[in-house]
Amino acid sequence: MKQGVGLTSLSARQRLTASLAAKGISNDLVLSAIETVPRHLFVDPSIGHLAYEDMALPIGQRQTISQPYVVALMSQAVVEIPNVKSVLEIGTGCGYQAAILSQLVAKVYSIERVHSLALDARLRLQDLKYSNIWLKYGDGQEGWAAHAPFDCIIITASTRSIPSRLKSQLADNGKIIAPKGHRHQQSLVVMERKDDQWQEKKLAPVVFVPLLSGTQQE
Repeated sequence: MKQGVGLTSLSARQRLTASLAAKGISNDLVLSAIETVPRHLFVDPSIGHLAYEDMALPIGQRQTISQPYVVALMSQAVVEIPNVKSVLEIGTGCGYQAAILSQLVAKVYSIERVHSLALDARLRLQDLKYSNIWLKYGDGQEGWAAHAPFDCIIITASTRSIPSRLKSQLADNGKIIAPKGHRHQQSLVVMERKDDQWQEKKLAPVVFVPLLSGTQQE
């Protein structure tokens, strides 16, 4: 696993993982990934001192890096999938969730629709030498058919229904993890596919920005 870079102390990370464990995050691999990945390098230095607080933080373009508890909850749902090897993430943002996932599965594919965020995330992950993450600038609702099927698809924006193209790129017995609902009432859900039948389980109430189509050149 990657070692943390920067001046933020190990004790701050350990306090964060202890608080996540107290909230019900029980998977040791997930807690280790949260402790190891240097979250302060995924946010602006001016707010780096807040990186190991359990809170969402702005990353520009009206987007945020998700609260660590939500990142951990989604990641824990991923590792509960038997023999999970490949994950598609819709909404790279700053790259933090992809970095966490890279500690847990063999291959992470991630799509970001905002050009500046995609570029920054690519450079950041390269600098930190994450070698099992593949990024693409594009419309996340289209998925990444060239690398399908995926064992898991994570969507980091809210939607009322999962786009059909994403569903078609999920492996049988795979899972989609996504916030579903409207702007003011969302639930993080796990949808499992079995022989084209879908089972859905709610994990927690959440608040995410909406899933948008197309791309944004800025």
